[in-house]
Amino acid sequence: MKMSMGRMGRRLLGLAAAGVTLVTSTAAFAELGQPAEWEWKLQQSGSTVMDNIHWFHNVLLVIITVITLFVLGLLVTVMVKFNARANPTPSRTTHNTLIEVAWTLIPVLILVSIAVPSFRLLFLQMDVPKADVTIKATGKQWYWTYTYPDAKIEFDSLLACDESHDKCSSPRLLAVDNDVVVPVNKIIRVQTTGADVIHSFSVPAFGIKIDAVPGRLNETWFKAEKTGMYYGQCSQLCGKDHAFMPIAVKVVTDEEYAKWLTDAKKQFSSARDQNYASADSAAH
Repeated sequence: MKMSMGRMGRRLLGLAAAGVTLVTSTAAFAELGQPAEWEWKLQQSGSTVMDNIHWFHNVLLVIITVITLFVLGLLVTVMVKFNARANPTPSRTTHNTLIEVAWTLIPVLILVSIAVPSFRLLFLQMDVPKADVTIKATGKQWYWTYTYPDAKIEFDSLLACDESHDKCSSPRLLAVDNDVVVPVNKIIRVQTTGADVIHSFSVPAFGIKIDAVPGRLNETWFKAEKTGMYYGQCSQLCGKDHAFMPIAVKVVTDEEYAKWLTDAKKQFSSARDQNYASADSAAH
């Protein structure tokens, strides 16, 4: 059945309205520090490193889109202009110096233009500046143990669910019983290791992801620019409960951090000392 121009126009307007609604709903669902429903792009940035990752991602998207469209245009041109029917007598040209130089030089320039910001971003991520707070994250099956060596604090952080994982605190499979607490606008150095198998410490909003390997001490850093809750997960297949060892980082003001530190020393220091005492007695 043929469709009238009016009906076609109304249908196209309806599709456009649906697209606008989808984009609007995506923005409405977006939330800092955690995944959102209908999210089709990177998480909202919470650090300088993630700002740079966003920029590099967007630049690469433009470059690969232009290259893809250019190659598509070449393929269509070849199929239409140089098929046997349209061009029954093909050219016998075998060399074209200008084209050969161009298809060698242009890709090199594109790769260099990608490599320069790529290495700059890599150095930004790997060159850990002088830290204001150091946190050691030890991956275990299947939870994290966090140590603040300067404050002599150590505590475990487990998924805030019942044993069957059926009833979880919000956000589901991301909330924990003990959050990592850090001050805003301070350099946080994160040292990672594993107690049993390889884990991976990943918080997307900060742009950090680093393996926690038994017997090794890796490190990364972030500087949270906004207060709030930021969530991540172990990103290495580490066993049957791999999906149930989230990471929760609470970014607070300096005053709130000082208060938390005072309370945490009372709450966690005794447990840490008991653990060390038990380890010493077992060694002797």
